[in-house]
Amino acid sequence: MSDSFRSGFVTLVGRPNVGKSTLLNRIIGSKVSIVSDRPQTTRSEIRGVLTRPGSQVVVLDTPGIHKPKTLLGERTNSRALATLAEVDVIAMLIEANAPIGPGDRFIAGLVARVETPAILVVNKVDRVGKPAIADQLMRAAAELGDFAAYVPMSGKTGEGVDALLTEIDRRMPEGPQYYPDGVVTDQPETFLAAEMVREQLLSVARDELPHSITVRVEELEDDPDRAPAEDAPLRLRATICVERDSQKGMVIGKGGTVLKQAGTQARLGLEALLGRPVFLETFVKVERDWQRRSHMLDRLGY
Repeated sequence: MSDSFRSGFVTLVGRPNVGKSTLLNRIIGSKVSIVSDRPQTTRSEIRGVLTRPGSQVVVLDTPGIHKPKTLLGERTNSRALATLAEVDVIAMLIEANAPIGPGDRFIAGLVARVETPAILVVNKVDRVGKPAIADQLMRAAAELGDFAAYVPMSGKTGEGVDALLTEIDRRMPEGPQYYPDGVVTDQPETFLAAEMVREQLLSVARDELPHSITVRVEELEDDPDRAPAEDAPLRLRATICVERDSQKGMVIGKGGTVLKQAGTQARLGLEALLGRPVFLETFVKVERDWQRRSHMLDRLGY
């Protein structure tokens, strides 16, 4: 292998809940993508940056590809599929503890249509024994077609992640360092804050609520009459949007407990990631059927 610097982009694709966000956070070593057991948690393309001596890999966590029921679902699918031909390597994830299904075969067929080198990742091996892993690898090779490599691993425990990175590195072209040392994501602070608030709400949301929640965050201007201090907190305002009046009460909780807890946990997570104090205000607003309204999706950045 050449001693020249290598860099490039790899996209993580697969059905909802196959572990793409967990894998991204494991690779980067920081929490740059929210994680939930709710389907379609990831709605936007998230970029994580891994810089090591001689290489830099930019990892794209994409929304889970699924049969859409709303305009939002159509748009998230389109974005995930668009990355297939835009990157240097595709990592397609399936689960070691679940049978290969029509969704997996559909995505594998799309991957086969592009010339981008593709690695099949059999994730969640921590949940099954070695015979089951070997069986899933054999069935994957038979049912999903030819891949450049097949890697069993666990994003949760880290088992096999080094082997996956080795396969990715082998396929990275020579290129520049796109991001400075120390950068782990290019997502703006407002986006990270919005996602962390949404993650906390998903953890306590009832079944009808997860897909109806979206969060937008804006940075507040400092008081122009006050001299800025070096350790002044980042001041943010989060607006949580739901689709119906009944959902507003669920998000706020009795006595505001749910909203307060979500805001506090999101603030602590953001401070840990950014390394600076954060002041976070939270509000709840009803935006009726926002998932199905084109102009609302445009405003929300979907």
